[in-house]
Amino acid sequence: MSCEGNQSTTPKFILLGFSEYPQLRFPLFLVSLFVYSVTVVGNLGMIVAIRANPTLHTVMYFFLSHLSFVDFCFSTTVTPKLLENLLAEDRTTSFSSCIMQFSFVCVFGMAETFILTAMAYDRFMAVCRPLLYATIMSRKLCVLLVAAPYAWGSLCSLVLTYFLLSLSYRNSSTINNFVCDHSVIVSASCSDASVSQVLCFVVTVFNEVSSLAIILMSYLFIFIIVVRMPSASGRWKAFSTCASHLTAITLFHGTIVFVFCASTPESPRLIVKVASVFYTTVIPMLNPLIYSLRNKDVKETFRKLVITKSVCHSV
Repeated sequence: MSCEGNQSTTPKFILLGFSEYPQLRFPLFLVSLFVYSVTVVGNLGMIVAIRANPTLHTVMYFFLSHLSFVDFCFSTTVTPKLLENLLAEDRTTSFSSCIMQFSFVCVFGMAETFILTAMAYDRFMAVCRPLLYATIMSRKLCVLLVAAPYAWGSLCSLVLTYFLLSLSYRNSSTINNFVCDHSVIVSASCSDASVSQVLCFVVTVFNEVSSLAIILMSYLFIFIIVVRMPSASGRWKAFSTCASHLTAITLFHGTIVFVFCASTPESPRLIVKVASVFYTTVIPMLNPLIYSLRNKDVKETFRKLVITKSVCHSV
């Protein structure tokens, strides 16, 4: 194929997705549709529940509402295109839509990384500095801890997108994936992409290492404080306040590390794709379930909202 460059014919990408596994396409479509439906209802429901119940207007739920918003946006950026490609015979996507998908995935993916990090710091303050918690975790600091992930994600997205746009691309390229991530866009380039690849690698490693370092340090101090507590009930209460967040970060960072390590030329593409589906579609669904199933206040708020809606419909 000839290299047309960005200044001439607009490049087009053909996302293969799961087309080489035709027996999986319809079952995967049904599963993905169900997962996306639960994701939308769960995350938007979590935001509404937090807004509707004054007892949930606390620091932890302030962070959780933004985590739900990011999960909803992240899933909405990826899953509808996945559903379309699972059914459509023509899987061609324009260069602009591919770049836009990458940009939004970058923003919301990085935002989620550091919102989870901010939530770890919040748990550290709640367990290790309970007397100073209300003073330190002020409204101003909480807004800053939420605004910073959005700003950092947007900045990284703009920089990485700029370097992708500076490359030249073939007129038509076949991509063996279902989502337009950095690696697949670069693979369609016919110019030197080394700077863009190194930059993406540095940003990815920095985000993962820095966020994990803060999370691990926070939970190391929490563990030290918890094991020193004299009562079993106190240790259990402290553990309960952290259990949901620990589950969420284990799934999130564990999947990222697995996808990163599995993304080698020797790795089976099906394994990488399934892991990517789990990261982009399943995790956004699981987060509201993890936080709501263990929380009586959230479950009670959901119950009241459902009852209120049912009464309104019956009147």
